[in-house]
Amino acid sequence: MARTWTRLHEHLGCPPGPLTFDMVRQAAADNLEESDDLDWKEMLPQPPRDGRWNELAKDVAAMANTRGGLIIYGVQDKTTVLVGIDPNHVNRQQYAQWIRNHVQPYLPDLDIFELTDGTKTVLVVDVPASEMAPHFVYGGAARDKEQQAAVVPYRDNDHTAWMAEHQIERAYRDRFARVGRAEEEIQRHIDFVTQTITAHASAPSAWFVAVSRPQRPLPRGAYTMSRDEAREVLEAAKTRAHVLLARELVPGPLVGMGPDTRLNPRPGLRRWVCNNFQSPINREVITELHYDGTVVMAANLSFIRESEEPPGQDDDLLVSGRLVTACCYDFVATTQEQQRKLRLGSTLQLTAAIISSDRPRALAPRISTWGDGLESTPPYARRPHRIQPAHTVLSPAAVDDEGRSSADELCTDLMSQFGV
Repeated sequence: MARTWTRLHEHLGCPPGPLTFDMVRQAAADNLEESDDLDWKEMLPQPPRDGRWNELAKDVAAMANTRGGLIIYGVQDKTTVLVGIDPNHVNRQQYAQWIRNHVQPYLPDLDIFELTDGTKTVLVVDVPASEMAPHFVYGGAARDKEQQAAVVPYRDNDHTAWMAEHQIERAYRDRFARVGRAEEEIQRHIDFVTQTITAHASAPSAWFVAVSRPQRPLPRGAYTMSRDEAREVLEAAKTRAHVLLARELVPGPLVGMGPDTRLNPRPGLRRWVCNNFQSPINREVITELHYDGTVVMAANLSFIRESEEPPGQDDDLLVSGRLVTACCYDFVATTQEQQRKLRLGSTLQLTAAIISSDRPRALAPRISTWGDGLESTPPYARRPHRIQPAHTVLSPAAVDDEGRSSADELCTDLMSQFGV
């Protein structure tokens, strides 16, 4: 997703908004000098040859490792004369492939687009500062024979330089600090929904709780999802979960919410909230769709009907393996649909856990040895009082196979802690 505030906006005194051809033309006419966040290029990107550095990959990684910026093709770097490029020679899919092949870790947030006035065209590569810096570039260069295999480029004013060892070490420390803050944010969501569960649960119960969060969340005010869009996300997620799972196990949280709740999301704090706590005939479920791309989902794994006897104070809480699987698939499907609706170009961090509603209790797994047979607790199964959270990631616009793999990974990591 292209940024709405760039070096050109600042130079021209423009308010935040989409970059336009007129802005590029005026900046070039003003002879705006290159800087760490602006790089003029006359010729379109060229393919790497003889194992040399892919210049596009190197330039993109350098900006991502610094503070982000614009690479604009079609403007001479010395004179800033706007010469334009031939749009028939632009191959954005190939450019993205070069970056994917030569830059590690993967850079998901790039935006490559053309701007034109009908006579001349420029190609813009918008590179946000990366949360996953440092990014290495693989290859070599004739003028840098000592640089082989992998290096870390960065922008130093108007040119590209290579990071020294101490700079790479600092970049890693900064990344780990960002990851730590992201984990704290995920835990904050888990703690909040756990408090909600504790306040509403009328009987001891085990709950599936999961949170997904973009590594680069949408900034506040960037986008406000409407009620209809939230409803569309949940409806599409229900369909996607069925496709991903490819078989019917038990109804998942999206089905258990019931049509009235699912079709009427209620406003929350910069989010849409769906829950059915007032409907005892269905399994209790919470789903939150946050404006910044975060998804929170929780489901009661120990749901019993009013006519059934609730578990006693010393009874184990039963955890159905089939239901945990359905929850993981519903959660991943909702995450994918939210990602598509918000056009998130960021990798998602997914965390899932199983908790008890009142206090740490023995959790007893229920599985079926024969696939569709009745579930039971194997005699060899462990009955842990706490389940460690399971983690995985999901890339932007992930295909069904990756979504299925992420859901299976979460489910396997949760159920393996029961020794089954």
